[in-house]
Amino acid sequence: MIKLKNVSKYYYSKGVIATGFTKVNLEFNIGEFVAITGESGSGKSTLLNVISGLDSYEEGEMYVNGKETSHYMEKDWEIYRRKYIGNIYQNFNLINSYSVYQNIDLILSLNGVPRKLRKSKINELLARVNMTRYKHTKVSKLSGGQKQRVAIARALAKDVPVIIADEPTGNLDKAAAISVIKLLKEISKDKLIIIVTHNYDQVEDYVTRKITMHDGRVLEDKKLMDVSNDDNLIKTASLKNINILEKVRLGIRNTFNIVPKFILLLLVYSFIVCALMAEYSYFRLNEEDIEKLGYNNLFYDTNPSRIIINKNDKTTFSDDEINKIKSIKNVESISTNAVVDDIIFQYSNDNDIWINCLLKPIDNFKGKVDVGRVPEKDNEVIVVGSKSILTSPDKILNKDLYTDYDNGKLDKSTGIKIVGIKYSDNTSSFKYTDSIMYVSNNYINNMTYLTNKNYSEIKLKFMGTNYKIGSDNNFKIDTNDWVSPGKAFISSSLNSYCDKEKCIGRDFDINIKNIYFESNKSFNIEKVYDSKNINKILNLPDYNKDNFNEYYDFTFYINPNDYRDLFNKGTYEISVYANDIKNVDDISKKLNSMNYHTLNIKDTLVRDDSVKIIRVIKIIVTCILIVVLFFISYFIIKLILKSRNSYFAILRMLGANISVCRNLLVLELFNVASIAYFIFLLLAKMNENKIITVKFINIVNRYFTFNDYLTLYLIIILMSLFISLRYASTLFKKSVMNTYREEA
Repeated sequence: MIKLKNVSKYYYSKGVIATGFTKVNLEFNIGEFVAITGESGSGKSTLLNVISGLDSYEEGEMYVNGKETSHYMEKDWEIYRRKYIGNIYQNFNLINSYSVYQNIDLILSLNGVPRKLRKSKINELLARVNMTRYKHTKVSKLSGGQKQRVAIARALAKDVPVIIADEPTGNLDKAAAISVIKLLKEISKDKLIIIVTHNYDQVEDYVTRKITMHDGRVLEDKKLMDVSNDDNLIKTASLKNINILEKVRLGIRNTFNIVPKFILLLLVYSFIVCALMAEYSYFRLNEEDIEKLGYNNLFYDTNPSRIIINKNDKTTFSDDEINKIKSIKNVESISTNAVVDDIIFQYSNDNDIWINCLLKPIDNFKGKVDVGRVPEKDNEVIVVGSKSILTSPDKILNKDLYTDYDNGKLDKSTGIKIVGIKYSDNTSSFKYTDSIMYVSNNYINNMTYLTNKNYSEIKLKFMGTNYKIGSDNNFKIDTNDWVSPGKAFISSSLNSYCDKEKCIGRDFDINIKNIYFESNKSFNIEKVYDSKNINKILNLPDYNKDNFNEYYDFTFYINPNDYRDLFNKGTYEISVYANDIKNVDDISKKLNSMNYHTLNIKDTLVRDDSVKIIRVIKIIVTCILIVVLFFISYFIIKLILKSRNSYFAILRMLGANISVCRNLLVLELFNVASIAYFIFLLLAKMNENKIITVKFINIVNRYFTFNDYLTLYLIIILMSLFISLRYASTLFKKSVMNTYREEA
């Protein structure tokens, strides 16, 4: 069956050539129980390794069933070991972290035996070697004799024609040794058994053939018993590949079977996860800071967390729709008016105070005032700004202020009183303004018409002719409390447009049109004024007749409420504020799904090249970090996995090919990397739910989206894969015995 013709084995180490054995000529057949003896260093174990296919040979030819093997590559030797060879080693070569059952199950799973068939076979083998009671015991807790019995059961599990045993009784007492030899004798009836022993007296009564070696040569080949050499008894193991489920199962077992190794690997991968997350979060923090510095020329409130929305059909928002928008996740507040993009100038009557500000609803104010108190009435407000602007708080508090809304005229109906001051330098997202003023909703509603007026086209239909306010004509529209609702006062110059200069009792129309609505209202002319009687008719305390032609002539005076009614037609545009800039896109998507048109302010901002530079730097630094982490972690993992080299060497001795070993290594590191990653996700979730509080994890939660987490996971898994493959390339390029010798 196995024939060696002039076979020699040499070792090369640091330029020195050593001889394992020289010019060996032997032939072995089924049914033989062969004992190889000789002093230490005579080449016995080396001969067994060559016969086993664990080591190569340099000269001669070894035949298996008449076929040459000198051309065999490592893959061929893997197939040979799987089909023909079962090994029993002097030091057992069992997986100490596995149980007795798992050690035998391992070799069956490597050879593709279905799981449902393995249990009965393992129980049968354990009974045969009298180890049933220990099947769930870890191998590390067994005695030497018990381990050797497990090794024999494992060798028998493959059901191969050749069993090769190197000093199978070397670590056993006399009784245990005899028991093992008897068992080997029993199974030699239909197999070839070759053992190496120093104690020939123990096996003399059982072996059929004795081979004595000295100094790498065969001195004696003595036949002790006749055996029938029937080639029909040769029964090779059936070759089946381990399936993917078994690989996964082994990978999971290997992940946890050595606790110190698992903990060390988990620490390494946890460091990788934290390092990558910290790097990404740091750059996102810098990006966000720069994003807040952007500007545009259309909006005064350039808060990057702001989303402007309107309806696609240009209709108004109902109260139900507004409440639904408020209830969207991560919406901090909303503003149902367009005043947020108008700067309102607030004056004192004596011009001693002048504050330009943006108006925001009092409901949006957070925190406490630094000076004064919170508002209690509609006309009471809080102002927020820097100390350099809001100087002399005693001078500002409780002072009556008025709004300059049209051509420098004060409107006392929109008067306010500052009752609270909060100091803050965080107004950088508001352009051209010193401060923010938090006012009542009623006050904002009164002011909404100012914005609508600024963005509306105003036309007059007077005496059958249409006139556009602000065009070449001198026509103006103003308000006065002395004008009754629905009525109008006009100047004598306008009166001349009527037949016989009699406009009193005549009607004219005012038409308002903008992108959202069109409004129209008719007015009846009740009085006509001129430079002499205007003050009496309109009660203008600051009137100067020298300014009549410039400010008062060609003016249609109507009631203030009528004027506001033309512009206040409901809520057509809403500003939604996210609780965090990172949630803007998600909120915007939700609003789009509700059939609203959205505009994210952060996407309209003009910025310098800082963001682009930071993003380029982030990509470069991330790549460098990944490379550095790869080599650092590879070096550490290589040291940790060095203790696993013997495991993979044993797998190869048992017949596992390099591909299977590599897959198991990849799966083991994949599992540890995934566990480290998901432990961090669990901590992030606990931090989010306030179960724990870690500042670093808070930052990660702030900036990481689902896509970020997924990308990071893929990076970690790819790193783990490359580490595995790199380590495998160095581990498996050596022969089985070279790897094993290094570990031994």
